[in-house]
Amino acid sequence: MQTTDTVLMIEPIAFGYNAETAENNYFQVEQKGADIQSKALAEFKIFVEKLRSKGINVITIKDTIDPHTPDSIFPNNWVSFHKDGKVVLYPMFASNRRVERREDIIQTIKNQGFEVSEIDDWSLPEIQGHFLEGTGSMIFDHDNRIAYGSVSLRLDESLFREFCTKYRFTPVVFHSFQTVGEERLPIYHTNVMMCVADKFVVICLDCIDSELERSKVIETIKNSGKEIIEISEQQMQQFAGNMLQVQNKDGEKFLVMSQTAYQSLNAEQISNIEKYCEIIYSDLNTIEVNGGGSARCMLAEVFLPKK
Repeated sequence: MQTTDTVLMIEPIAFGYNAETAENNYFQVEQKGADIQSKALAEFKIFVEKLRSKGINVITIKDTIDPHTPDSIFPNNWVSFHKDGKVVLYPMFASNRRVERREDIIQTIKNQGFEVSEIDDWSLPEIQGHFLEGTGSMIFDHDNRIAYGSVSLRLDESLFREFCTKYRFTPVVFHSFQTVGEERLPIYHTNVMMCVADKFVVICLDCIDSELERSKVIETIKNSGKEIIEISEQQMQQFAGNMLQVQNKDGEKFLVMSQTAYQSLNAEQISNIEKYCEIIYSDLNTIEVNGGGSARCMLAEVFLPKK
């Protein structure tokens, strides 16, 4: 199944700009002021309530003050929860993000009635400088067992292929870029330029500079039976690729995004999405500007079986 009705979200307690991740996350801008945490927390709480009001099961866990983890609001990079009961832990680029991996979070998920059969720890390669940042770097088409991965410092190609072999995904490897000043630089996470839903894919094809790789991605999506809803690089910069499809307890589907992303879309794009599902959007501006991530990054899908 492509969508889940349960997501994990980490409530921020000391959210802020992370200089370590900003090295290659070109979406981040440091805002000055003492109210960044309070604004981020307000955005977080409104977002949670919007999801819950639609019948989506949101498990929220508070971050801790010590150790300081300014990016803990983006849990999908360090953990994924699979339908066979496996929990996967991932190797992280920023050293101050590695301490986000907390056993108590997994225990809380278990306490909510989910089964964990194994914790599969892939974090060791980070010591050698090899990274694979979860569903930030990998986009899964669960129904067709395809994994899309844009190569960057946050996605090591050999690690990605190894993961796909173990978890029985067909890897689709490509390179995506964004214009920063006068340069074309690698996009740090695949999930800012691509979203795979049950019947459609939102993607910025303009970011894939190689014509050969672009054609391969298009062919793979079309062969999977999904409609391509294309966004521009300018829309991608407004987090229009950073979306996630979820469902509620009644099986109704929703595409979740930020207000910034929604407002960047044109009427035709919105109509194409709404053919398939309702849109949920929320104001995440403080989180987006300082953290360089948006709605999808804040949601770790829980596919684990129920006890």
